[in-house]
Amino acid sequence: MRILYYLNQFFAGIGGEDKADNSLLFVEKPIGPAAGLCSLLDEKFTVPVVAVCGDNYFDSNKDEVLRKIVAKAREYSIDMIIAGPAFNSGRYGQACGAVCEAAARELQIPGVTGMYQGNPAVEIYRRWVNIFPTSEKVAGMKKALVKIAGFVQKIAANEPLGPAREEGYLPRGVRKLVYRREEAARRLVDMLEAKLQGQPFITELPIQSTDKVAPAPPVASIKEATIALVTTGGLVPQGNPDRMRSFGAEVWKTYEISGKQMLDSAEYETIHGGYNPDFINMNPNYLVPVSIMRELETEGLIGRLHDRFYSTSGVGAAVNICQKDGREMAALLHREKVDGVILTST
Repeated sequence: MRILYYLNQFFAGIGGEDKADNSLLFVEKPIGPAAGLCSLLDEKFTVPVVAVCGDNYFDSNKDEVLRKIVAKAREYSIDMIIAGPAFNSGRYGQACGAVCEAAARELQIPGVTGMYQGNPAVEIYRRWVNIFPTSEKVAGMKKALVKIAGFVQKIAANEPLGPAREEGYLPRGVRKLVYRREEAARRLVDMLEAKLQGQPFITELPIQSTDKVAPAPPVASIKEATIALVTTGGLVPQGNPDRMRSFGAEVWKTYEISGKQMLDSAEYETIHGGYNPDFINMNPNYLVPVSIMRELETEGLIGRLHDRFYSTSGVGAAVNICQKDGREMAALLHREKVDGVILTST
């Protein structure tokens, strides 16, 4: 079985955020996690080519990159594409998902990757891609590769694949007709009894529940309104005095801006761990646009800018933490009599 492996600039050993704009290149030998996977497989499996692309470049040139990867896969008579694992990296996850989806759609071959279950790319690509759950961080690399290697061997042996809970990948939402010996009523009673007794059971129809958030009403009179700036982009005073985490932040902070006509790069920096910080560090107003808001204030297009901006780092944060932070921010904004919020991200 011939495998094309996809890596970003970090896992290919090229560099970090400073190399995220590197264009697509191909390496004709297994490197990084591709080499790790090969060590878990026998000689029937080869990785004749590895595709490497910077996260930013992929995001800005997605269609072009995918065309070239598909063409290279055809050139090398590839049987399967493996990407990542991406863990909880949002941009890398998007790229891994897109590459594996192209394997399924364009080449009709399997696409396999690994991601933390909370990675935003999971919900986008799980329908087309076999995604194995991983830890949030790279410390889980070996465990993830072992899962993927076992699955690859099963596919190569043409063994029938069971449902997601048996094979270990995240459910894809695919339903198959299966005949059961027990009647539906009997199965239902068995599950109900297990639930009432606190015993484990597996539902036959899992339903994912998501919050439905009603849109806020429009600001009644924008020219008289107090507007606040809120960001998940991780902007903090230089030196990060509150020690906000760049990944998986569990706190949020407010910072005084009364009297400031703009934010000075000598006073602020971003500690967000999920994007290139250079542009924000050169001009923090790109993320928290105090300078533009002062212009609107002067021109009378808004009532006034709130005296503080609210900040947290939104990369890799657990959903329950985000919900808590949102409720706390909203409560304080309400007490401060803020009429509207501009939320900036990355």
